[in-house]
Amino acid sequence: MREYLLTLCVTVAVTYLLTGPVRKFAIAAGAMPEIRARDVHREPTPRLGGIAMFGGLCAGLLVADHLQNLNAVFEKSNEPRALLSGAALIWLIGVLDDKFEIDALIKLGAQMISAGVMVMQGLTILWIPVPFIGTVPLTQWQGNLLTVALVVITINAVNFVDGLDGLAAGMVCIAAAALFLYAYRIWFGYGIESAAPATLFAAILMGMCLGFLPHNMHPARIFMGDSGSMLIGLVLAAAAISLTGQVDPDALALFAGGERNATHAMLPAYIPLILPLTVIAIPMADLVLAIVRRTWKGQSPFAADRGHLHHRLLELGHSHSRAVLIMYFWSGLIAFGTVAYSVHSAAMWIVLVIAVLSAVGLFLLLLPRFTPRTPAWAERLVPPRYRHATRAAEAAAEAAAQDASGAEPQPARPITAGVSGVNGATAVGPRSRFPERRKAESTR
Repeated sequence: MREYLLTLCVTVAVTYLLTGPVRKFAIAAGAMPEIRARDVHREPTPRLGGIAMFGGLCAGLLVADHLQNLNAVFEKSNEPRALLSGAALIWLIGVLDDKFEIDALIKLGAQMISAGVMVMQGLTILWIPVPFIGTVPLTQWQGNLLTVALVVITINAVNFVDGLDGLAAGMVCIAAAALFLYAYRIWFGYGIESAAPATLFAAILMGMCLGFLPHNMHPARIFMGDSGSMLIGLVLAAAAISLTGQVDPDALALFAGGERNATHAMLPAYIPLILPLTVIAIPMADLVLAIVRRTWKGQSPFAADRGHLHHRLLELGHSHSRAVLIMYFWSGLIAFGTVAYSVHSAAMWIVLVIAVLSAVGLFLLLLPRFTPRTPAWAERLVPPRYRHATRAAEAAAEAAAQDASGAEPQPARPITAGVSGVNGATAVGPRSRFPERRKAESTR
């Protein structure tokens, strides 16, 4: 565990320290696109944050290669080299897209090529354990096709969810943490050495996200861009594929008490191949909904819009930070709940805890509907956002409209002095704001 923690810390430090210079480079290179209709931020923000994240990935792999225990991963497996080559290719395409806006079909082709590069070097799925059936071996072309499909789907799922400050990096970090715990349990708990690459990939992925998050939390100083979102999506897919495609269920059956029990024990790692219900459930669900929504409207599945899950949270009335935290909550509940259930599937208390936390999550989703209405006598005792400012806002808007049209101002509704507006400012009547007009009216 100490070597994994050292690799994690080095990845965090390198990513964090590189992000500042990368931000200055992005500004100098002009990688600051104009504000688009679907964007949530209001000021141009530099992209290319994926450059720092790729530097963290290289640093993590380099350190792990020189550690006594983790060095065995590089000697006995070609998966780290496969990951680095595929990540370098997808990162390069992402950098070009952040600067020059590459066509969506070209990016899709690059994603498939990156996945193919990893498949050619041995990072592929060899079998699928199916509940109540057992291990189903795959032919070479079936495994390769399934691997490429999983990589492309995961990359686009992470890319689609990258719409709010800190959202994609935080959600992928949560997924990587859950995957790390599960892979580490298989590696050191069951002694299955083929789970070691997935454990290393998950630890490095956590470091990449944790190092970038301080610069990307709201209000973000830099965006990861496609160079970052596609990169962490590929690393997440590689970790899942390494665990699902290389760990032999027959070896696990010796510890789990049978092949069927082993299949059930491995289920949380294999669910990403079948249903979007585990570590990348939220991005997967957002991807599926986006494709259905855009296809239903007759648009391209790659056409950008403001219908993602995080956009809907903002429309419900959640603030930017609260929407991100809600997405974190659901991602952690699904990912860690699935891992906990795989460890103690017979414990009912785990199911009850998940049910209670799900109810808490539903309450958080509907929180804007339960905003308290403060009585008039207590308005001075609560923050401005809980005060009744409806009449003051309406009067101010009516006065502004009359002034713009040049019409005679109508008698304003009586407004109590000192009533706070939306931003806590004092609202006043329209006549008190224009003493010159009131004097002119009196001389007519």
